[in-house]
Amino acid sequence: MADDNGMSAARAACIEDLRRLAHRNVPREFMDYYESGSYAEETLLANRADLSRIKIRQRVLAGASGRTLDSRILSEPVALPIVLAPIGMLGMGWRDGEIAACRAAQRAGVAFTLSTMSICSIEDVAAAVSKPFWFQLYVMKDRGFIAELIERAKAARCSALVLTVDLQVLGQRHRDVRNGLSVPPRLRPATLARMAMKPRWVAGLLMGKRKTFGNLDGRVAGMSDVRSLSEWTAQQFDAALSWDDVAWVRERWPGKLILKGIMEVDDAKAAAKSGADAIVVSNHGGRQLDGAASSISALPKIADAVGSDIELLFDGGVRSGQDVFRALALGAKGCLLGRAFLYGLCAGGEAGVTRAIRIVASELDVTMALAGVRTIGEIKRGCLQE
Repeated sequence: MADDNGMSAARAACIEDLRRLAHRNVPREFMDYYESGSYAEETLLANRADLSRIKIRQRVLAGASGRTLDSRILSEPVALPIVLAPIGMLGMGWRDGEIAACRAAQRAGVAFTLSTMSICSIEDVAAAVSKPFWFQLYVMKDRGFIAELIERAKAARCSALVLTVDLQVLGQRHRDVRNGLSVPPRLRPATLARMAMKPRWVAGLLMGKRKTFGNLDGRVAGMSDVRSLSEWTAQQFDAALSWDDVAWVRERWPGKLILKGIMEVDDAKAAAKSGADAIVVSNHGGRQLDGAASSISALPKIADAVGSDIELLFDGGVRSGQDVFRALALGAKGCLLGRAFLYGLCAGGEAGVTRAIRIVASELDVTMALAGVRTIGEIKRGCLQE
């Protein structure tokens, strides 16, 4: 799909090109939801700023031929060391967005993670793709429903469960409050006026499989019309979440278990003892505790403490192959790509996600060549300037 100025997702040179296209295609309410951080957005900004300050050592005459991006995450082979992160409401950015993103990921040889707060359901995605995908779980107050979600993920042959542990209460996102974000969109005059300027988006939404949260609709009270997403989340999510709940999930989930939202060494050590297979060093994209450290600043300390005990993944501000290189050098086995692939989806659907992945892969490949490494395993801290 091309925008009014002729640019298409297929011709995007970088993730920023895709971001600009996404904003042209999708109404402000939903782009604000995707883009925003909590409160003053200090942590959101720190994620990007701190990554950009890390400098890579340029090496020459090191023999840059024969490079490969092949790697392994959770013992599974991947074409490059990234995973598409769980993002709520992908289906509001593009018709059946979760299915489109999963197909693009599987074709590229990387994992896709379906959010609990997806528009397409677990069953919708499983019926539309040929390979297993990951499922991200939020723990709500109704433990019976959470047990049901786990069983549904098993039935869909999900290959990993990503338990998000940093959203027991919701960090306020001012943009969502101001916009009165609701699912499906509330048809107020201002909303209708903005939607009228995005006719292709409206047409796609009308043709999509669902208009609300597919995993929750008909199973959780109030899901047929979420008049205020922030208020509904505050009512449903469980502030009493504890390590006992991690054990409860571990008992019910026989596959790979990943804990997402670890930022402190003590928590990482507890996670390594919990029976989890991996942790994601993440501050929820700056959408929860504002004023927290950037994810990249927490990564090396956690890697030093538990990197030999549990697999480490990284999430927070990744927009390029250079960012992936930086995180790998500081101890991550792979990176979760979030907003970067989301921009591709909103810019051009499945083809846009494919383009986002290819951009990051190409940048990582060139970075490896100019840093004098040929394999993912060779990316170490010595590749960074002190």
